[in-house]
Amino acid sequence: MRAAAALPLLLAGAAWANAPLEVCYNYGCAVEEIVIFSDSRLNWAREMLIVARTPERERELLALVIGQLYAWAGEQTPIWRDRGGNLDDEGVNGSMDCIDHSTTTTRFLEMIARRGWLRFHRVLPPQRRSRFLFDQHFSAAVEELGPVRDAGHPEPERYVVDSWFRNNGEPAVIMPLEKWLEGEEPHGD
Repeated sequence: MRAAAALPLLLAGAAWANAPLEVCYNYGCAVEEIVIFSDSRLNWAREMLIVARTPERERELLALVIGQLYAWAGEQTPIWRDRGGNLDDEGVNGSMDCIDHSTTTTRFLEMIARRGWLRFHRVLPPQRRSRFLFDQHFSAAVEELGPVRDAGHPEPERYVVDSWFRNNGEPAVIMPLEKWLEGEEPHGD
């Protein structure tokens, strides 16, 4: 009887094993390729995120996990060549623009959320900022869960998770969506 009750749990665990996920690259998602994250790597990501006790800490750890997922994806695809921004790539196979990054990072975030590893945030659709006619930028994004902070912030806090600013495998930049929409970029980059 107990074995029959445990079977759905075992099958559910197997459904998470060796997770395949599509990454895209070569600007505008011109190429999409499946990468597979092993159980041990997924366990590392889970262990990193489950220790978060606050939304702030979850964002810090999420930046590291996203960077590591890109590094692992770079072992299976040419995205290991990707450099922060668009100018340092020199058009090599595997380079990524902000469309590639926002799409792939959103897929990473959705994979993490499906597993229940985000406790303080939910995944949003990719966000776009347009400051000038030819200055558009896209990013993945999350929204903080929980009660409204105060009367000055009636809406939930939203953040971009922007891996485009950094070289492949480095932690993603996570900043308030509002500041990102105003054109703010990470300091020191």
